[in-house]
Amino acid sequence: MDDAVACAQKGARFWQRVGRVGRAKAVRKYRDNLNKHQERFAILLTRETGKPLWESRQEVVASIRAVDLLLEEGMSLLEPRILNEREARADYRPRGVVAVLVPYNLPLLIPTLQCCAALLAGNTVVLKPSKFTPGVGQGVAEVFDRCRLPRGVFNMIQGSGSSVGQKLATHPGIDALLFSGGFPAAMALRRATFERPELPTLYQCGGKGAALVLHRCDMDRAVYECLVGSYLTAGQRHNSTGRIIITDDLFNEFSEQLVKRTESISVGYGFDPGSFMGPVISENFRTRYRRYGRALMARGHSEMRPSQNREVQGRTGFYVNPSVFVVDWRHGHGFVNDEPPGATVLLYRVKDWEEAVGLHNQLVYRVSTSLFIDPDYPELPEIVSRLRTGALNVNRGTIGASLRLPSVGLGRSSNGIPGGIDLLRFLSTPRSTLVETRPFDPAQAVPGIQWDDDEDDDDPETLEVELEIATAEELR
Repeated sequence: MDDAVACAQKGARFWQRVGRVGRAKAVRKYRDNLNKHQERFAILLTRETGKPLWESRQEVVASIRAVDLLLEEGMSLLEPRILNEREARADYRPRGVVAVLVPYNLPLLIPTLQCCAALLAGNTVVLKPSKFTPGVGQGVAEVFDRCRLPRGVFNMIQGSGSSVGQKLATHPGIDALLFSGGFPAAMALRRATFERPELPTLYQCGGKGAALVLHRCDMDRAVYECLVGSYLTAGQRHNSTGRIIITDDLFNEFSEQLVKRTESISVGYGFDPGSFMGPVISENFRTRYRRYGRALMARGHSEMRPSQNREVQGRTGFYVNPSVFVVDWRHGHGFVNDEPPGATVLLYRVKDWEEAVGLHNQLVYRVSTSLFIDPDYPELPEIVSRLRTGALNVNRGTIGASLRLPSVGLGRSSNGIPGGIDLLRFLSTPRSTLVETRPFDPAQAVPGIQWDDDEDDDDPETLEVELEIATAEELR
């Protein structure tokens, strides 16, 4: 790790002098190589994460599109701001060495977006992939290596987050930190970097999103979007739908339809064409998933589909059944302060939209929110204005997002810094420059400063004569 950071520091001295055009050219090579090896990366993603191959292909395409957006629209964020032609301006300068710690759920998209943003802003990178997806991290490093970047511009180290990741985050040689992962890990990093409050840090903790199903919504669309949002990637995305809040008039119909569709989900091997949901990432995570279901039952809540292990014939892996629970939040523990692990969705019954919004705003994690409602409902503007969330998707699932638009997860979902192409601004520091071209005018000196170049003014005899004249005038 010391070698990687040292190399990045040396590379930064050269890379920050490369113009934006040169940096964009190098990143475009990364994009072209990634596009060339799409299928290789899709297969690697499925092998390491277990997600279905069709979903892995979508992540590869999304990663390529993310680089396109950075190059096409993001670079304009680094344009200098010039006032009075060349006399006053602000330039965006690189921070230096950026440490990037990424999770396993989107192991190609997140490092592609964050590393490319860092490089385009003139920084050098030290990437640490998730310990569960080292092969994808190696693939990213190899593609950057094909871009013929100067030595030290891109660096990668492997290891666990609790040891290697924490040591990288606390290394005195880094100038910025990008972390995507769970809230407990983010808190551990924050405690570890307490002595460096000046370190610019981005925490993206997710914690899952929520959905509101309200009056006269399109029921089929609501069920479908919630189903996909809850169980895609085995419910392990940062913005997966973890909670669904439903009004009384729709609760029975919605919950019955959701359970019916959940039972038909195909859980299986990622390379089987008909699979929708693969395994969770580890045995430890599967244990957390089952333990969470037992905790819900112990608190008096009811299960519509239990949290159980799933066997897939002829395959090994940490497969689970997608589960559904109804939370009696009025008469007990509401489970509003945690992240439902994996393929778990919690249903909440409310009397009207006002109670739905009030319950939603109590959630600790509010990275994104889906609102399913009649677009012509007269109270829709009021509902939208009251919802406190990082991203609002009306009649769309929580996992839908645009990298063009800045969004900040509320609560414990982030530390208030937007992602997407806006990362280019965060990974830069503005420096203003003021230039004065006019000659110095002593008449403009502020009061209290005697600024006169006449040498006679400093002669004591001259001062005495002037004093006598002034005194005579006063007497006269």
